[in-house]
Amino acid sequence: MGKNKEKPVVVLRLSSMGDVAMTIPVILAFRKKYPDIPLTFVTRPFFGKIIRQVPGVHVFVADLQGRHKGVLGIWRLARDIAGLHPMAVADLHGVLRTHLLRLFTLFNTFPFRQIDKGRSGKKAITATVKKDFSPLKTTFERYSEVFEKLGFPLELRNTDVLKRQPLPAGLNDLVGTDKRKWIGVAPFAAYPGKQYPLEKMEEVVAQLTKGEKYSIFLFGGGEQERQLLSQWEMKYEHCINLVGRGTFEEELALISSLDMMLAMDSGNAHLAAMYGIPTLTLWGVTHPYTGFYPFGQDAAYSLLADRSKYPGIPTSVYGNKVPEGYEKAMNTISPAAVLKKIEEITAG
Repeated sequence: MGKNKEKPVVVLRLSSMGDVAMTIPVILAFRKKYPDIPLTFVTRPFFGKIIRQVPGVHVFVADLQGRHKGVLGIWRLARDIAGLHPMAVADLHGVLRTHLLRLFTLFNTFPFRQIDKGRSGKKAITATVKKDFSPLKTTFERYSEVFEKLGFPLELRNTDVLKRQPLPAGLNDLVGTDKRKWIGVAPFAAYPGKQYPLEKMEEVVAQLTKGEKYSIFLFGGGEQERQLLSQWEMKYEHCINLVGRGTFEEELALISSLDMMLAMDSGNAHLAAMYGIPTLTLWGVTHPYTGFYPFGQDAAYSLLADRSKYPGIPTSVYGNKVPEGYEKAMNTISPAAVLKKIEEITAG
């Protein structure tokens, strides 16, 4: 081991935000068990901001819009990775780009192991005929298996989360020092099939902002989302829209200070969970059984669309397939149920 001490284990996960955030508990477990082995994480520039939350991990930026674009760019990235003289490569992504990387590094001496995405199980659980509605391995287990294949078995614990960060001065000025409980609300999702109806989410926000118990922080991205959340901010007291109000790193610091997060099956849920923040997730045409439940969260910290009315759920792993008649599956989750669950979580 002495000879390899300075050689890093290179980790590949190029996207997306939620999937990169889900690597955090695994990376923390690795750092805890193998503190003398360097880690280099290859990802896109923006997602490197997530990985940099872990002390002692080097981020290597994959410039997929420039130097590393296209097949020739992937060949360059393979050369760059080989230039790091890695002890091993852990591919937590398992997509065409990383398959090419494996091919282009085939004649190097370091082992290159890839994630088993469990495609057959995911196909079975989302099938419309002969559906096998059984829980699959979690993404965290699949990530850990890659390291085990490389000879680095891990022991994941719910304590493998990031530490709370101090709030930057700019955010301190914005949020103040009230004594209310801080609740993050992330009302958006990548696909309509897993986004709670906005009128119902507004009803939840309206009820939460009554009285002096809660302060609400709204998370989102993009101009349309900013405009909508700005309207909510203007209508309701103790409600702050964070879109465009600070850097992503500042948002992460605030997330780490929340009392709880309310989100969809989405990236924001995983960002909160990587700090160990109690996270209530709302599920539409996706389902926790597919393996994407936020890390370390109590099984009760979720509300699911009614499968007795919509037995085809999960209709897809990512929420991008909504069969006819399933468009309103999330309407089976009432605002009253969401509010009751928030009361339960924040009372703890």
